[in-house]
Amino acid sequence: MNAPESKPAVRVLIVDDHPVVRAGLASLLRRQDGLKLTGAAHSGEEALELLKRAPVDVMLLDLRMPTIDGVDLLNLLKAQESQPKAIILSSYEYEEEIYQAVKAGARGYLSKNAPREEIVAAIEEVVAGGTYFPERIVQWMEERQARSSLSAREIEILEMVQISHYTVRNHINHITAKLQVADRTEAATAALRQGIIRAG
Repeated sequence: MNAPESKPAVRVLIVDDHPVVRAGLASLLRRQDGLKLTGAAHSGEEALELLKRAPVDVMLLDLRMPTIDGVDLLNLLKAQESQPKAIILSSYEYEEEIYQAVKAGARGYLSKNAPREEIVAAIEEVVAGGTYFPERIVQWMEERQARSSLSAREIEILEMVQISHYTVRNHINHITAKLQVADRTEAATAALRQGIIRAG
């Protein structure tokens, strides 16, 4: 009987502008059966060059890099036929950054402090076609998605709610002075009459 064929090693590319992070991950991946480190790029530009030479299966991607950051790189890679599955690698958990990365195609998130077992588990999960996000980040993304359904006007109202009453008072003082009126009621009447604003 023929021996069963072994699965090809998962090709992994590290993209991070911190030398210590690249070195640590490279050392970890080289010791892991079933994984093959194809390169370690210090920038988005270098990652693009490496990917032109050899396709990879998984990319461990830092979000914060100069010139081409992680989200920019993901968007640039959308044009490629064989886009690697990207796992975000970050020291930060800024909701908007992660949300934008997921929108651009990221399949997972790992803290730079994640243990070897978690990194390997995340790689295996995304290679199998799944995603790998901690539960807290899944909840953030669901809440962020719900917020994104607000209309532009609703978001504008929310932003206005954040303005302090001191700021509002200052703006009203400037407006009444410019329109040469006594108070906010007269300002609104004058603005309507002059066509500056329209009735709601």
